[in-house]
Amino acid sequence: MLIQAGYTISINASVDTAVVAQLSIRPDRFPDLVTPHRILASPDVPLYDYHDSFGNHCTRFTIPPGGLTISCDFTIEDDGKPDEQTPDAIQHAVEDLPNDVLVYLLGSRYCETDLLMNSAWSQFGHITGGWQRVQAIVDFTHRQIEFGYHHANARRGAWGAYQEGVGVCRDFAHLAVALCRCMNIPARYCTGYLGDIGIPPVDAPMDFSAWFEVWLGGAWRTFDARHNTPRIGRILMAVGRDATDTAITTTYGPTILQQFEVRCEEAQPMEQNERKAAE
Repeated sequence: MLIQAGYTISINASVDTAVVAQLSIRPDRFPDLVTPHRILASPDVPLYDYHDSFGNHCTRFTIPPGGLTISCDFTIEDDGKPDEQTPDAIQHAVEDLPNDVLVYLLGSRYCETDLLMNSAWSQFGHITGGWQRVQAIVDFTHRQIEFGYHHANARRGAWGAYQEGVGVCRDFAHLAVALCRCMNIPARYCTGYLGDIGIPPVDAPMDFSAWFEVWLGGAWRTFDARHNTPRIGRILMAVGRDATDTAITTTYGPTILQQFEVRCEEAQPMEQNERKAAE
């Protein structure tokens, strides 16, 4: 199956303002690209790419006075399968974890494990470790938080979501990640595209989505506490300890967001047939 995705983002600034953006897909999805993935800037300014310590593809640029629009459109091939379910995936002892996975056991800005530790062990300590325990955490988080875009709060962390019981997709991910880490299960925050593929269309503007991955059975496994059901067509952009490490844009100065449009949908049958004919 083919998925068409992209975005248009306009940001206004009154002075030259440096930006680091994480608006590219993860490098391990590059081989799936059917068309080039290029970030375009208007006005045309230099764009500099690098990989951060989490393996994310980052882009640096400077917004000139008057503002800047960045955009990208691409087509990517996907297997069309829902998120893989592996109920027999085991939880590893901490001493057996790979060195580069250990960082995902630590508390972070939006995942306050110290505040949630007692609650986590009292609620999930009796559940068998591994997939079953993570699914119990996902089920709890899904029930605990009421989703609503009007509940968005950039300052809210996992502890706030736990107490307030409201949030957006990032709050679901932060709470589930923090609870997993409390239970010695490495968990990392993920952001990317998730279109309405295989489900009824959602009557809301498209946005980037947040979910999380846990290290079970020697691999990263995908979970989504907001939707709590396997989904089709995830396109991963960035991973990290929490939303700080995966911010769509980090601006070093005052800015105003003027336009934010995200696109992600299955390519129409005619377009897919044209692709096959070209091959």
